[in-house]
Amino acid sequence: MTEQTTSYTLVRQICKVLAEKQATDIKIVAIGGLSDLADYFVICSGRSIPQVKAIFDHLEEQLEKDGKFAARKEGYSEGRWIAVDYGEVIVHIFHKDTREIYGLDNLWNNGSNVSDYNPD
Repeated sequence: MTEQTTSYTLVRQICKVLAEKQATDIKIVAIGGLSDLADYFVICSGRSIPQVKAIFDHLEEQLEKDGKFAARKEGYSEGRWIAVDYGEVIVHIFHKDTREIYGLDNLWNNGSNVSDYNPD
């Protein structure tokens, strides 16, 4: 993806923060033309519930330092699927087993809108 919009800049920032906490299989899903929910989903996995929560905690802390606050967050208490709404970007942090069950990356894949996060 080469699009350099404000939304995509936020996506790159989010992906970098997720990678700092060893989130795995980070995917960027462009859903702007498919849904009014957001412009992008960012989907990643953690290996355990404590890691999923740690990934979320780190994300929230780092983005708040930059003045970006989540409009909504769901699923923290269970720690198997935490969804965080940053307006144009919705972040999904899954426990790896839960991610396999729901297959969110595949559900929103139209063949060209899903990419792996690769740090520059």
